[in-house]
Amino acid sequence: MKINRAFFAPLLVAGVALATGGWFLQKGAGVERSVYSNAQLFEQVLSFIQQGFVDEKEPSDLYRKAIDGMLEELGDPHTVFMPAKEYESLRITTQGEYGGIGISIAKRNGWITVIGPLPGTPGERAGLQAGDQIVDVSGQSTRDWTEDQAVANLRGPKGTNVDIKIARIGSDQPIPFTITRDEIHVRSVPAAYMIDKDVGYVELQVFSESSTTELREAITKLRGQGAKGIVLDMRRNSGGLLDEGQTVSDLFLDQGVPVVETRGRLQGQTQKLAATHPDEFPGLPIVVVVGPQSASATEIVAGALQDHDRALILGRPTFGKGSVQTVFRLQGGNWLKMTTARWYTPSGRSIQRPYDNAHVTEEPADENTPGGGATDSKDAMSYKTDAGRVVTGGGGIAPDVMVWPDTTTLAERDLIEAIQTQNWPKYIETRFAFGVRYAKDHPELKPGFDVTPAMLDEFYGSVGTAGLKIDRPLFDKGSRWIAYQLASEVTLSKWGQQEMRRRENMDDRQVAAAVSLLKKATTPASLFDVGKAFEVVTRK
Repeated sequence: MKINRAFFAPLLVAGVALATGGWFLQKGAGVERSVYSNAQLFEQVLSFIQQGFVDEKEPSDLYRKAIDGMLEELGDPHTVFMPAKEYESLRITTQGEYGGIGISIAKRNGWITVIGPLPGTPGERAGLQAGDQIVDVSGQSTRDWTEDQAVANLRGPKGTNVDIKIARIGSDQPIPFTITRDEIHVRSVPAAYMIDKDVGYVELQVFSESSTTELREAITKLRGQGAKGIVLDMRRNSGGLLDEGQTVSDLFLDQGVPVVETRGRLQGQTQKLAATHPDEFPGLPIVVVVGPQSASATEIVAGALQDHDRALILGRPTFGKGSVQTVFRLQGGNWLKMTTARWYTPSGRSIQRPYDNAHVTEEPADENTPGGGATDSKDAMSYKTDAGRVVTGGGGIAPDVMVWPDTTTLAERDLIEAIQTQNWPKYIETRFAFGVRYAKDHPELKPGFDVTPAMLDEFYGSVGTAGLKIDRPLFDKGSRWIAYQLASEVTLSKWGQQEMRRRENMDDRQVAAAVSLLKKATTPASLFDVGKAFEVVTRK
């Protein structure tokens, strides 16, 4: 998880003084008796434990447990106590490059959960998927770990290995992975190309210091190639820097138009952020595609463009990560990372989804989207955009047009389960090696090549050689899914990530829907009219 620069403010505070309760005396007379009395009560309990508990306990451990327990009772997984080592890991993440496996994570239902692997990283190569629960790291159970504990243990020097086990929907037993860490260099815009002569496609996968520049250059180039509408794909974007979320929104909004509001109790935590420049692409119709992995700064952009009727949002509801963390310095080299504010869209909607998910329902998951998706309940609060369109609140961003991705068949799911039961990481390694070898052995290949029966036969042989025993009838029934995977793997190896995304988008239902809308619209306003009719059709 990333801390936004605008609120990364290490402040000097008094430190933990539970032992003496002295700082309580600085409170007003109306509350000091009650607070001081509670401090004395805590001291009494601590004294009894130290002197008479059947097992001897170190006082320092008891204080740490008390702190952790207090923070846990806040019900906020982002508010945590960090020893110096954990803080250093967080600092490296927010300020520089590091060795890691390249995944975005969040705590859900007591477990560290993969929001999504970053493209081109060891995590993606290993086959980690959104919704995977990391249940073990280097032999340690991750039950009730904080996100920062997970980050500290997953990160390490480039070239070193980390052993993890993940729980995945459809697999009865945890799946083991050994992943080699690497330096994480992530481009904000890994793919930008013309889908046809009128519609351009741009993928924005992370919010880093170069995001606004990369996105501006990509759209400008596509417009030069004739793009009359843009598909902005942020389905795999789990967020990043807050100020980049603001400046990306600024590309499409006029100067002075509100982008996002933060609300908190500390001085400086409540503020309204607005666009600072004129719309750089006035009149350009845009469809923003989002999904369950879309989080944090992605939701700021989607919410701002939706509230101002600047872009149509399509896909599935977003993750709902809308809180701001500030880091405070404590005594002894320790730190406190605490949620100090929440983000709100211009219409007043909270981006933060309640952690207990009390107001959402989980849709059935498929292999392509193992984490499922949350949808707002029927009693979600309603808000209005600038043009008077009704949008829902309650956490996350609900699309204007709901379009579900293609799903796997029952036969394909049987094949996937059979692979997972045996050795999923071995299958991923085999597929990757096959893609590299096949691309090298077939220099005549052209983008968009067909996956032939001979290619499937060859891959089936590689699977057997790797020690995976898959019945051929089961393999053949799942050949559509296998062909899709092989096409992506070979394309990535031979032509890189942009061409791989182009190949995948050829059969992508959500991208096709976005293109269909843009082909019928000439202005942002007309895009919403087209979207209304399209929504009715897709729900029949």
